[in-house]
Amino acid sequence: MTDALANFHFIRPAWLLLAPLAIGLWWLWLKSSEPLRGWRSQISPVLLKALTIGGHSAQGAFARWLLVGWLLAIVAIAGPTWRQEPSPFAEDSPPLMILLKADQTMAPANQQPTSLARAKLKIADLAEKRKGQPLGLIAYAGSAHLVLPPTQDTSVVSQMAAEISPEIMPAAGDRMDLAIQAAQQIMASEQTSGSFLVIADSVNADAAQLAAAQKSLAGNSLQFLAIANNDPSKLQSIRNAAKMLNASVMELSADDTDIAAIVRNSERASYASVTGKETHWQEAGYWLVPWIALLMAFSFRRESAQAGGGAA
Repeated sequence: MTDALANFHFIRPAWLLLAPLAIGLWWLWLKSSEPLRGWRSQISPVLLKALTIGGHSAQGAFARWLLVGWLLAIVAIAGPTWRQEPSPFAEDSPPLMILLKADQTMAPANQQPTSLARAKLKIADLAEKRKGQPLGLIAYAGSAHLVLPPTQDTSVVSQMAAEISPEIMPAAGDRMDLAIQAAQQIMASEQTSGSFLVIADSVNADAAQLAAAQKSLAGNSLQFLAIANNDPSKLQSIRNAAKMLNASVMELSADDTDIAAIVRNSERASYASVTGKETHWQEAGYWLVPWIALLMAFSFRRESAQAGGGAA
């Protein structure tokens, strides 16, 4: 529900400018169609009220519903929407490459559970969410190494991630740029593009390495899952890198909101990369059509029969 509210907008918002015009025309029509409009200038309002039998509640209700129908029609034409169109290429979704930092800083002896252990749990959640969609894995520290190329068997990615530790990495360090370069080589070999997800506790602020990482992206989108363990300096290093690389940052959460955001961002990037177009939104104005039709049906009123006098 929160995502729907955040994404709610109109595809053709300019049509909403008709709303004030519709209200103005409705008000003029209401004034011109009032049965007593001619008498109001001739008779005192108090006397006119005393001479009037009954009221015009039926006509007033009809007028109000007419205005509601007009406004609903304008809203429907404006194209309300809050969700994206499903990709027609869902069965051939571009891959998501996970770039997992496996340096010793991710698994300090005095931390339980370690950042690396928490990262592995999130990878398992991500593998479940992207079941059947290509998912790959690269581990990096002072060097970067391909663990698995993109595969639709995402459970294997989760199993392989569980075996990664700092002890198996050849060199300590933080060479995210090498991991991005390796991921790009995978994309190039498959002649496709997709998105990269860096899972790390911090990012090396070396300007040359960040520049190399930016160059290696080559049109692939990038996002970060930050496991900074409430360390402002580490989190800021990730945010600084993300700003330079035009990437989004999700902080690790206790629930699956971070994974949901990652999947949503990767799907949006994947759709754009496949179609070469911007995100398409699913129009929801047609949901208002039955209500407009219902209001129109109630607007048809039966004329009251006039009783004729005279003796037979």
